[in-house]
Amino acid sequence: ASNFRTRITPRLMSRFYPWADGIVVVSKGVREDMAKLTKIPAERIKVIHNPSVVRADIIRRANEPLDHPWFGEGKPPVLVAVGRLEPQKDYPMLIEAFARVRINRDARLIILGEGREREGLEALIKARGLENDVRLEGFVSNPQAYVARSDLFVLSSRWEGLPTVLIEALCCGTPVVSTDCPSGPQEILAGGTYGPLVPVGDAEAFSQAINAALDSRSGGPPVESWQPYEISTIVDQYIELLATNQEH
Repeated sequence: ASNFRTRITPRLMSRFYPWADGIVVVSKGVREDMAKLTKIPAERIKVIHNPSVVRADIIRRANEPLDHPWFGEGKPPVLVAVGRLEPQKDYPMLIEAFARVRINRDARLIILGEGREREGLEALIKARGLENDVRLEGFVSNPQAYVARSDLFVLSSRWEGLPTVLIEALCCGTPVVSTDCPSGPQEILAGGTYGPLVPVGDAEAFSQAINAALDSRSGGPPVESWQPYEISTIVDQYIELLATNQEH
C-alpha cells in the first residue's frame, strides 16, 4: 500500500495542485522537491514557514525549573540533541563525533527522544566507552528547559523539512551546530551565518565544528536569527497571500 501511495501521490499532486489559487510549503528545499516531483513551476509555490515558534512561550518553557545533575556551575559543557531515535536523525554519527570530541576535552551529550534505535545506540555508547558521558534521556515534556541550559544544540539529521527544534534553539539563545541536510538548516542558519553547517554523515567535520563552537566566546545567536519564525510574521505572510489571490 505504501509503494502504491508513493507512486500515485506525485501524479495526483501534478493533476490537482495546479487548480489551487495558492500552494504553500514550509521551506525552500521543500519547494524545490515539490517542483521537481510535480513539474509545477517553482515560482507558483510560496514558502511560508510553520508558525510554530512563539517567543514568549519558548522563553517561559525555557525558564521552567530543571532538576538534572549535569547542569550547574562548574560542570562540563553539555550538548543537547532533540528528536526521535530513528535513522533520519543519524545519532550514530553524532555519537561518533562526540567520541572524537571527548578525546581532548570534558563534555557531555544528552539526546532527548524515544524510538526504535535505542538498543543500537546504547550498544554504540558502550562500545565507545561513553556510558558516563552520553544519556538517552527518552521523551521529556519540556525539551526547551534542556536546550536553554545547554552549551550547544546539535542537529545531526540526514534530512528534514523545516526543523522546528533548530529554530527553538536559536530562540532560546543557544549556539547551534547542524548538518547541511535537505532541507531547512541552510535557510534557518542563513548559510552558516547563525551556526556552522556540516556535510551530512561527516563525523570528523561535525566533531571539529563542535570543538570550535565550544571554544568560541561569541555568545548566542542574534535576535534576527529567529524573528522570521514569529507567529505575527507568518500570519502577515498568509494575509498577504490571501489578499493577492483575491485581487486576481
